[in-house]
Amino acid sequence: MSILIRQVEWNGSPVDVHISGNRIKKIGDCSGQTAETVLDGRNKAILPTFHNAHTHAAMAYMRSYADDLELFTWLNHHVWPFESKVTEADVYDGARLACLEMIKSGTTFFNDMYWFWHGTARAVDELGMRAALSAVFIDFDDPAKAKEQMEQNKRLFEERTQYSDRIIFQLGPHAIYTVSEKSLRWCAEFAAIHNLMIHIHLSETQKEVADCIQKHGMRPPEYLESIGFLGPNVTAAHCIWLEQSEMELLAQRGVKALHCPSSNMKLASGKFRFTDAINAGLQVAIGTDGCASNNCLDMGSEIKMAALLEKHFTGDTTVLNAQTAWHAGTCAGAEFFGLDSGIIAEGALADCMLVDLNNERLIPGHHLIADMVYSADSSCIDTVICDGKILMQNRRVPGEEEIIAKGRALREKFKR
Repeated sequence: MSILIRQVEWNGSPVDVHISGNRIKKIGDCSGQTAETVLDGRNKAILPTFHNAHTHAAMAYMRSYADDLELFTWLNHHVWPFESKVTEADVYDGARLACLEMIKSGTTFFNDMYWFWHGTARAVDELGMRAALSAVFIDFDDPAKAKEQMEQNKRLFEERTQYSDRIIFQLGPHAIYTVSEKSLRWCAEFAAIHNLMIHIHLSETQKEVADCIQKHGMRPPEYLESIGFLGPNVTAAHCIWLEQSEMELLAQRGVKALHCPSSNMKLASGKFRFTDAINAGLQVAIGTDGCASNNCLDMGSEIKMAALLEKHFTGDTTVLNAQTAWHAGTCAGAEFFGLDSGIIAEGALADCMLVDLNNERLIPGHHLIADMVYSADSSCIDTVICDGKILMQNRRVPGEEEIIAKGRALREKFKR
């Protein structure tokens, strides 16, 4: 497939962009070029798409189901009882709803951890997105459950090839308080053998830290270091309750931190110290977390939240500026997973969005990236392209009515 975008703004100037297959072939004058699809880029700008660094996509079916609750009350009495009734078909429908929301808000990649791996994989494959998917691994120190989880992940690893290469298989040990030491060690070893990423929650609450000290005599990052778990293939969500030395340890091991400001605030978990983390050498990307604790998957609003929150808590207006926040929501997530996306450049993956420069939120247009971080919303995004295919045009995603109808039906199924 080939796409030619004529006279679209890029770095402040009008250019043509030629996409061939799944790559950006040329940026410049393509006046003699033809393509299967030609898009009028006038009054639009081309930008990289968002990369959502941490979420539980299918939990879109839990949007506004249980709000304003303490984290462990929320998990133990609402989320996990709800999920005990969920089927793979539900996860598929919930993930499709999540994919629709992400596409319509400019996201083409997400880093996910959830039940029924195949349900989310099918949804991603069908809607044309990219994702790093893990089947959540929880054993609660039960040897039988641990063995079952290990066998499941071995099987899923073998079955991953039935999907597009846009889907990355990874391991997803939930957290140190839900996964045994033996299983954490197994995850690290299996990942090392098969060159896999590992997705985990880390130091999200004060309780997690206190319980770890009581049980192991050390804080969570130190515990994971002691069992050989930490490495550059680990993405760690939240990382709120870290001391400076722990940030430095994670940075030394190449661990990537995943910042979810809206969820952290909603659950009153605490505040991730973005500036301190960056100064410690820690790599950081931004994610939304799941709809049950956000309650949306709009990365544009998330990067704005991250920037404002950092300024508010540090009392410094210069920290986490628009360009840095934009990078954390686009290129950083791509870099973590070795993707040639999150940028607009010749040879890069053709993952991009066209924003409407006539949208009132982008007027008068002094600085586009600042506008995208501080004033834009999803209504500014007209077209989304992933892997060289148009996923949304004129704010329309093919089949969105059926996806929404299926999503609404989930409310009836799980009505209390």
